[in-house]
Amino acid sequence: MPPCMRTPGTSPRTPAATLLAAGVAACLTLSAVAAAGQPQTAQPVEPELAPAGLPESAAAPEPTPRLPDGTPNLGRVAGEKGVWRVPYITNMAARAIGPDGEPLAPPETPASSRGARGGSAAEPHVPFMPWSAALYDYNSENLSKYDPEGYCLPPGGPRMMATPYPMEIIQLPEQERIIMIFEGATHIWREIYMDGRPHPEGDALNPTFLGHSVGRWEGDTLVVDVVGFNETTWIDFFGHPHTDQLHVIERFSRPDKNTLRYEATIDDPGAYTEPWTFGWDIPWTPDGELMEYICQDNNLYLYHLTDDFGQPIFGNR
Repeated sequence: MPPCMRTPGTSPRTPAATLLAAGVAACLTLSAVAAAGQPQTAQPVEPELAPAGLPESAAAPEPTPRLPDGTPNLGRVAGEKGVWRVPYITNMAARAIGPDGEPLAPPETPASSRGARGGSAAEPHVPFMPWSAALYDYNSENLSKYDPEGYCLPPGGPRMMATPYPMEIIQLPEQERIIMIFEGATHIWREIYMDGRPHPEGDALNPTFLGHSVGRWEGDTLVVDVVGFNETTWIDFFGHPHTDQLHVIERFSRPDKNTLRYEATIDDPGAYTEPWTFGWDIPWTPDGELMEYICQDNNLYLYHLTDDFGQPIFGNR
C-alpha cells in the first residue's frame, strides 16, 4: 500500500496536531480505497521548476558542492539546512533504462504512475522468470494488498529511494563511511562502508532488509555494491519480487546542487534472466529538515485487510 505520509513539502513548523489530523485522514482515505478494492492513488513528487519569468542566468542551478578534498558533497553544505525529497516511484519497470540511459518503457501517464496494472505482459522489457512473472501478476491482480511496506516493514534495497519521505546523506570521510537517514520507511538508517572491505561470505553474510553495502568513487559518481538481502521485501509497490540472491549496484551523482541522480541495477539470477536497470532524479529541498515519523502509529490500513478468502488478516475472524 502507499505509505501513510504527511503531505510532501509540509513545513517542519506545521503544528503537530495539524500533522496528526492530516496523517489520520490520509490513512483513512487509503484504507477506504483499499477496502473498496480500487487502485490507490498517489501523485509522484516532481522536481520543482524554476520560477517563471526569471532570466536564464538567474534560474541556473548552483554548482555541485564539494568536500575539502574535492569529492562531491551529497548532503548539506555547512551552515545550511536541506534534505533530499525522495519521489514516490510505484513501479520501477516504468523507470527502466537501457545501457545508453534511454527509457525502455513507454512514458508514464498519471493513471499508470498512480496504480493502473497490466502485470508482466505489460512489461516485456523486464526479464522475468516464469515464477517471478506469475507472482508479479498475482500482486498486480490484488493491487499489492500484501505489500510488506504496508505492514510497516522496511522497504529495503532501491525502494528506499522511491518511498516519498525526506532523506539525508552524511559523508564521514575520516571514518571511511557514509550514512543515509530516512524520515519514513520505519525511520531507518543505512551505512555504506568506504574502507575497501569486501562483503562477508558464507554464514557471516546475514541476510537483512537493507543488505550489506560497500562503496567507492568512480570520478564524481558514488558506486554502491549491495548483497545479503532477505526475501521479506518487494522491489517496489507494484510487487516485483526478488530472492536472497539479489545483488544491487547503485550509482549516486550530484550534477548540480539541487539534483541527486540515482540509478540501480537489479541482478538477481533467482528471479530474472538478466540484470535490468532503472533510474530517476531526486530534488533538493533547501530549507527542509527531518521530522519524527512512526509508521506503526495509527496504521489503520491493517484493520481493513482481508485475505484471499475474505477473512480479516488482523483482528477477530
